[in-house]
Parts: sequence; C-alpha cells; structure tokens
Amino acid sequence: MPTTRDLNIEKTVRLIAPTRLLDELPLTEAVSDKVVAGREAIKRVLAGDDPRLLVVVGPCSIHDPAAALDYAGRLRAVADEIGDRVLVVMRVYFEKPRTTVGWKGLINDPHLDDTFDMAEGLRSARRILLAVAELGLPAATEVLEPITPQYIADLLGLASIGARTTESPTHRQMASGLSMPVGYKNGTDGNLQVALDAMLAARHPHRFLGIDPDGNTCVVHTRGNPWGLLILRGGRSGSNYSPEHVEQAAKQLVAHKLPSRLVVDCSHANSDKDYRKQAGVFGEVLRQRLAGADAIAGMMLESNLVEGQQKLADPAKLAYGVSITDGCVGWDETERLLREAHASLTSASRR
Repeated sequence: MPTTRDLNIEKTVRLIAPTRLLDELPLTEAVSDKVVAGREAIKRVLAGDDPRLLVVVGPCSIHDPAAALDYAGRLRAVADEIGDRVLVVMRVYFEKPRTTVGWKGLINDPHLDDTFDMAEGLRSARRILLAVAELGLPAATEVLEPITPQYIADLLGLASIGARTTESPTHRQMASGLSMPVGYKNGTDGNLQVALDAMLAARHPHRFLGIDPDGNTCVVHTRGNPWGLLILRGGRSGSNYSPEHVEQAAKQLVAHKLPSRLVVDCSHANSDKDYRKQAGVFGEVLRQRLAGADAIAGMMLESNLVEGQQKLADPAKLAYGVSITDGCVGWDETERLLREAHASLTSASRR
C-alpha cells in the first residue's frame, strides 16, 4: 500500500517537557515576586492609574546570551534612576517571524548554525529571562510558537503578537490564555482592524489544541485575557505615529469598547526600517505625550549595545553587541533618549 503520510517529514525529535525544564531552571519565590510586580506595574500604566511612560527597549532579537545580560545590567542601572517617570521593560525577543526564510531566533537555532538545537534554545531563553527577572527588570517578548509559552511564560511581564500573526486565530486563542498583558501589532499593511479584532477575540474564553506541562497533547481551556493593548508599528501604507494617526486609533479603540491606550513602535515601518530614524520617532511621540495625548501609554525601541546590524555568516566572526536581524540604535543613544524622556516628563510635571 502506498504511503500517504509524512511524505515531506525528514524526522521528528522529541523535545524536553515543559515541567522538566521548569524543574531544571526553577522560578524562585523572590524572582516570582519580581515578575508579578512587573506585570502589575505594566497593568497600572495601561489602565492609566500610573502616570509613568512605558518604554519597551532592547535588542531586535537576542542571539548572544552574554551580550544580552550585559545590556540588561546597563538597562537596570538607568531604569533605577528614571523609574519615577519611566517604566522600563526590556525587550527580550527569542523568536523571529520571517517573511520568507532566515534565522528564526535563539530558541529555534541557538548555535546560529542551522543545527536547530531547540532544547538548548529553550534552556538558554529561560536562563536569560531568569537573570533579567533577578535584576528586577520586567521582560517583554513576542510569542510566535503556540507551544513556547509553556516553557517561558512564567517569566514574562509583557507579551506581544506580531504584525504577521495578529490575524491568526491560533495566536488569538493562545493570547486568551496568557497570564500577562499582550500587545497586538497592526497588520503589515498598516490596517488596525486585525489588531482590534485580535484584542476582542483574546478577551473571550477559547478551547484549542496545545500541550500540557508534561508535554502531552491536550485541549486547552482558557478564561480570556482582558489585558490587551494596541501597538502601532506602521505598515506598507506608511507610518502611523502622527497625532492624526494616534487620535484615530484611540477613537477606534473606544468604538470597539476597548481601553483607549496604545503603544507606538518606533522601529519597523514607523522608521522606514532605518534604525537611525528611531530617535526622531521617539522624540515626536514623546512630544505628543507631553502635549496631552493621553492615549499614548508608551513606546517601543529596538536597541543594542552597538548600533547597526551585521549579517550572520560565520558565528565565530560576529561583532559583539551588534544585531543580526533588524538594525538597532546603540547603547549611548538609548541612554540619552531614556534620560531625555525622563527630564522632559519631570519638567512637565512641575509646570
């Protein structure tokens, strides 16, 4: 009888169960308290109960654990000094959606050599998140694979659903069961409706196929996640961070009976995919916030130790602290932007 199944499957590799990885790299009570505190702080900002500006800042993607922790230590020091006006959340992205093909992130290929050692990728991601949480920094990441949250979600302060997956029913269902606030980016064409629909869908209970902590296939029953936020990231139609865009987005949120608070992504289409333009977007959105645009809860910034980007060819020859995906602003500019935002917010509060 001819074979009709797995015709294009080369092989399958059994993965470590989530519960085993969590036992191997456990969440201590002290770290758990910090994660919860970070989530609650983010919720208060999103609800408008905390007047601070939320800034999600960090590498486009993590590819070097040592550089990531170097960055986290520097960010923690600045966050301590500006924490009265700015709530800093570190961007710790491990999964990269690709338009066609390319490196898919630390979890997928941690050795950067197409060996796809995903068990080690999950370990590495969890180690990094534990270290970031121990510093007291809330962590944000994009959740791409529906199985991944079982391994790392207990360490996240904020999750996001990307522009390519916001329209996906699978990701909306997954978001409905996550334990932290979730940001939904507008579509790659700039359309806000897909993100608004995602926010509405994720607020409701869902039933879908997934895995349990032991790695068994199961039916997941969710309660629905009320903590959603819109992320404006521009699109093929152009940027969408102008006062007119922000005002219109806020009106659409109200029309859908959703909280009228949003975050502006200073990278991607809002900066024409040119990292050197991120500072200008950051400054303009801050100006709007200072002028009374209360819908703006915060901003996202792609930043690394060293500005720019590099191609992934020979992993041994990569420059330290330089992105291998989207270009990022460097640390000096990052610190300057954060401190200038703090100074401006402080000055405004005294008027």
